[in-house]
Amino acid sequence: MCGINGLLFSRIQPSNDSIVPRIKKMNNLIIHRGPDDDGVFIETNKEYSIAMGMRRLSIIDLSNGNQPMYSDDEKVVIVFNGEIYNYKILKLKLEAKNITFKTNSDTEVILKMYLEFGVDSFSQLDGMFAFSIYDKRVNKLFITRDFFGEKPIYYSNVDGNFIWGSELKSVKSQLKFFPEISKKGLELFFSLTYIPAPYTIYEGVSKLEPNNYIEYAIEEKKLSIHQIEQKTEKENLKFDGTFDEAKQKTKELIEESVYSRSVSDVPIGTFLSGGVDSSIVTNCLAKNTESKINTFSIGFEKKSFDETDKSRVVAKLINSNHHEFIINGKSLFSNLDDILENFDEPFADASALPTFLVSKKTSEHVKVALTGDGGDEVFGGYNKYYINNINKTYTNFLPKGTHQLLKKIATPLLKTKDDNRGIRFKVKKAIDSIDYHNNFYWNIISLGFKEYEINQLLKKESSDIFKYYKKDLNLDKSESLSDLRMIDKHISLEGDMLVKVDRTSMLTSLECRAPLLNKKIWNFTNSLPDNYLIHKGSKKYILKEAFKAEFPNNFLEKSKKGFGVPVGDWLRASLKEELIGYVNQSFVEEQNLFKYEYISKLVHNHINGFEDNTFKVWSYYCFQKWYKKSFLN
Repeated sequence: MCGINGLLFSRIQPSNDSIVPRIKKMNNLIIHRGPDDDGVFIETNKEYSIAMGMRRLSIIDLSNGNQPMYSDDEKVVIVFNGEIYNYKILKLKLEAKNITFKTNSDTEVILKMYLEFGVDSFSQLDGMFAFSIYDKRVNKLFITRDFFGEKPIYYSNVDGNFIWGSELKSVKSQLKFFPEISKKGLELFFSLTYIPAPYTIYEGVSKLEPNNYIEYAIEEKKLSIHQIEQKTEKENLKFDGTFDEAKQKTKELIEESVYSRSVSDVPIGTFLSGGVDSSIVTNCLAKNTESKINTFSIGFEKKSFDETDKSRVVAKLINSNHHEFIINGKSLFSNLDDILENFDEPFADASALPTFLVSKKTSEHVKVALTGDGGDEVFGGYNKYYINNINKTYTNFLPKGTHQLLKKIATPLLKTKDDNRGIRFKVKKAIDSIDYHNNFYWNIISLGFKEYEINQLLKKESSDIFKYYKKDLNLDKSESLSDLRMIDKHISLEGDMLVKVDRTSMLTSLECRAPLLNKKIWNFTNSLPDNYLIHKGSKKYILKEAFKAEFPNNFLEKSKKGFGVPVGDWLRASLKEELIGYVNQSFVEEQNLFKYEYISKLVHNHINGFEDNTFKVWSYYCFQKWYKKSFLN
């Protein structure tokens, strides 16, 4: 596990002396991702200069896995961020071809696979990864990102200067231009509360989308992007066995995935929230390990947020070395600035705060932690999937005019003043998302401002914010459960969940692995009928059925609240003064981004307790925090 960086100058060739401090500066900016080691590769010639750097967190082959790593003839070089879980299998495959190895690292396996199979080797990798390969033989650079996008890659290709890295801060530090705020990035952030690939908050800087690789032909100065795994139509994947056979297959695939992701030369543990996904992952790890495993959970002093009783049940069941950390509002709040700043662009998922704290505490005991991340996307665990079906029934039954009348009556009745995520909040969100044009799901994933509200907020007019994704996924009208899960894989999983876990865990030098994010498991669940995933209102049905015998009766049916953070209350109290500064009229007008009257009213109505605008105001606060800390500096 580490972080990677790179520079390629195709027009102007800086001297060797000038490119060295630049790549080292990029490495130093991400030292938290890899405090154990660093390395650089530099080559200059008459046509171009190229540099690749890395920071390493040593997990596998502690003594011999140093990077950059070279082919025997030194004509191919690689820097790598991530873990390849099937590297031992691939190594045996190569050794059968009389290919020899100098190390026990997965980095060398990637390199030798590329030497043997070229870019076709990328699809054979099972893992989380981002790596760059410079191949002097063909004068090309290849940069990849894994199937789900667990590991990030940012890049900029402007005026013959190609820059890439694991974090935005490194890339930004080497830009020869002051980047402008991206209109699309701004729209997406205020709609979703995060920015999914390929967009970033900056014009001229992009994120490589998951399951893709960049091919950069150096001589031609030509960049092209290619898919690694080609999409297989659901009809061609269709599972033709019984439910019991599917259930058994589910169990086998997950146990196999947990085992493959437990390979490590350093201590390993699990995040144990007590929810379905983390409980199953933890149980599988315990069954495959002879010694006691370490489990880690986070609790809250405020009892309405605390769910440590569920994690204790599992810890006792498997007899783990259980570590429980109880936090309060003060411990969350004290790390706010550092956490938000580390995202490098606006990010408003407040659960990043407790995720950072559990990562920080866990890193004091182990270097690797397994998580239950991805279970909702892979197995159909979100309430919004179920609500989508309700929307279909509702719009088929109730005329649009009648709905609009009911909405007008219901809206004031459902209005809340406090930071409240209870039944009224959820009902109001569902009603606001009702759509008669098959756009319901695109509405409900907007955690911040709806499209018509975006146009009230921002000075520049917006239209069809999700146009790129509808076209890219060929899902203008999302209907089936498979459609919804595909949207979440490409948007919320990549842009929110995985970003949150990667940045907060890497900030503490902890590696997180998600066994449920496995290509085999994803393809298998895509082959199943929708009612295997959601059955009579029971979400993640086949997953729970596959493992229910491992737990006390009805344990897996208990819902989990997630990491609730009272940011709405903070905005009215400890953050109030700072927030008011962000709606100062001269400041807002100087920015020339927001419509002053609208945002001022929205913020002050929240502060004064007239209405609960938590998600919207928190998004605005996080943006302005980023603007002052990162954009202006």
